[in-house]
Amino acid sequence: MEKTEYDLIVLGGGAVGENVADRAVQGGLTAVVVEAELVGGECSYWACMPSKALLRSAQVLRAARHMPGAAEAVTGELNVDAVLARRNAFTSNWDDAGQVGWLEGAGIDLVRGHGRISGTKEVTVTASDGTVTVLTARHAVAVTTGSDAVLPPIEGLAEARPWTSREATSIKSVPESVAIIGGGVVATEMATAFAGFGTKVTMIARSGLLTEMEPFAGEMVGASLRELGATVLTDTKTTKVTRDGDTVTIETSDGGTITAGEVIVATGRSPRSSDIGLETVGLTAGAWLETDDTMQVPGYDWLYAAGDVTGRVLLTHQGKYQARAAGDVIAARATGAVVSDGPWGTHVATADHEAVPQVTFTDPEVASVGLTAAAACRAGYEIRVVDYELGWTAGASVHADGYTGKARMIVDEKRKVVLGVTFVGPDVAELVQAATMIIVGEVPLDRLWHAVPAYPTISEIWLRLLETYGRPQPVKAG
Repeated sequence: MEKTEYDLIVLGGGAVGENVADRAVQGGLTAVVVEAELVGGECSYWACMPSKALLRSAQVLRAARHMPGAAEAVTGELNVDAVLARRNAFTSNWDDAGQVGWLEGAGIDLVRGHGRISGTKEVTVTASDGTVTVLTARHAVAVTTGSDAVLPPIEGLAEARPWTSREATSIKSVPESVAIIGGGVVATEMATAFAGFGTKVTMIARSGLLTEMEPFAGEMVGASLRELGATVLTDTKTTKVTRDGDTVTIETSDGGTITAGEVIVATGRSPRSSDIGLETVGLTAGAWLETDDTMQVPGYDWLYAAGDVTGRVLLTHQGKYQARAAGDVIAARATGAVVSDGPWGTHVATADHEAVPQVTFTDPEVASVGLTAAAACRAGYEIRVVDYELGWTAGASVHADGYTGKARMIVDEKRKVVLGVTFVGPDVAELVQAATMIIVGEVPLDRLWHAVPAYPTISEIWLRLLETYGRPQPVKAG
């Protein structure tokens, strides 16, 4: 049994764990990452990158077919094999040598195997060959093990060998038909991707689509999926699933029956924390790991967590943001440096609460940041909702004939600042960063009038939203 000591042990070698370790090393500490699968984690191999690679080619083809001049030049169909090959390139063919090399270059050690917390500041790692290594942390252990797809308790579902996002994004060939259980981001993106391949797609959502977003987002995405040939069933529950060879049969709450070659389950995530030794230090195995805004687990001055396993925000970019805060504060506390843990400080993840950006890469895209109208009302804000049709901007009309989209801005009426923005339309993903800066910076509306959008761009939407809201007039003196 080998024993090794480091300042920081990171349990989980995905993007979040890499960032925690990197920031701590840059702060002068030694760090080791423990990983049982591929270094780089879910995002690199089974989620963000491969899914977007699967979506992009068909999106470009549809855009070209709707653009006069380009449409006449498009004579062929989508080359699915080429799409899959490009996806393979993004995942490095599920080989993590490049990521391992990055760790080495960053001065971070790697121990491969399944890690479990075995005591205070201690992690025991069991390798695939049975070798056991006990790691001891001088200062901290950070849990960044991520999350797993949830299989809901539907009769026969587990036995039907369903796909989760992992199988869907790593396909070797495209099925003729697929049924998707769920209506969230993963479900709508996978429906868009497979519809683009020419697969017969049926979506089964127990409520609506994208229900955590502004209502028009799910409505517009649903309408687009139907135009792509997908069948979209909302307010429909899946009651039973059976597989007979290459055919899956799905029974629904309305008495309907759906058959497909494969079934994808996209109904949520659960923390990957059931077998990492939480119970050895008095925490609940299989539970989300609660943290404060410095990503420290309350009651444990040596234990931190970041990313999906915390349940705060299940998005890679937000997990990496948390990781930067965690790595920096671990180093600061270890070296006696000043800790800045007030709201928006160096060592906190304040943005998790009301300034989270997200892009859903459907067609049309949905880009949002901050609070929806419903969320702002629940939080007790006095708000005004400002809507504008994106297609009415000059930039959108140049971007595509018949451009259809919508923008919504949520304004805090007391402070006169923006609380949330949602854009739905072709290629709106790049609009969200400006909105994020406006919300994080709490830019007053009066000042925002002086941020002039270039013409003709879709960013002109900001001027149109402000005009719709109305510009306050100066009060006469005396």
